[in-house]
Amino acid sequence: MDVRELEVSVATRGEIPQAAREYAVEKITQLGRFTRKPILFAQLKLSLEANPAQARPAVAEATLDVNGQPVRAHVAGADLMEAADLLENRLRRNLVRHTERQEPGAERPVSAEGEWRHGSEPTRRPDYFDRPVEDREVVRHKTFALDPMTTDEAGLDLELLGHDFYLFTEVHTGAEAVLHVLDDGGLELQQVGGRTDRPADCHESIAIGPPAPELTLPEAEERLDVGHERMVFFVDAETGSGQVVYRRYDGHYGLITPA
Repeated sequence: MDVRELEVSVATRGEIPQAAREYAVEKITQLGRFTRKPILFAQLKLSLEANPAQARPAVAEATLDVNGQPVRAHVAGADLMEAADLLENRLRRNLVRHTERQEPGAERPVSAEGEWRHGSEPTRRPDYFDRPVEDREVVRHKTFALDPMTTDEAGLDLELLGHDFYLFTEVHTGAEAVLHVLDDGGLELQQVGGRTDRPADCHESIAIGPPAPELTLPEAEERLDVGHERMVFFVDAETGSGQVVYRRYDGHYGLITPA
């Protein structure tokens, strides 16, 4: 496609210099060369925190509509120029992954060492706002109703959407599972029902974590507070379904449940 025709919608928060905005938009408009599918639309969000204590106050986030499928990335940098460069690199790699997935016979995304990796290095995310525990609450409640998939397919979706974790229904067991990114960039799978076996079609380099514990939502929130984890996958004590409660960057919690 002609990358000059790409429409980019820009939203900003904070004092964003015009030069930084134009630089980020230019980076986005150059991405069409990395995919054989047309990029129909792009949404770009730029924000700059005024807190001088933050090491990475510049945040850049983008969602590309690649022929009807979303490809996302979310990064943070020391300044807006660095954040734009990081965003372009992350989106470029994700577009290559997207192309590999769409082409029959494409190889799975493994590193040179043969390991399934969530990128070549851990994503530089924004800092979490240190909101007092007593002020934290669940402010976003999402549901998922995707078709069952293999763990490797979930890993590709996690990569393309730029997430740190992905809640899905494992195709071989029919049960909820979560795939999440480890600090070293590797992936770990957790399952419900006390399962610690490796599902069929799950790449060997994906670590198998402990089974999801049975908890109430307040108990899961407490684990987030005490353990400083990014998310907790648990079996809801009332419904018996696998759910994820996670830390939002604004210091509150988010909750994802089956539809």
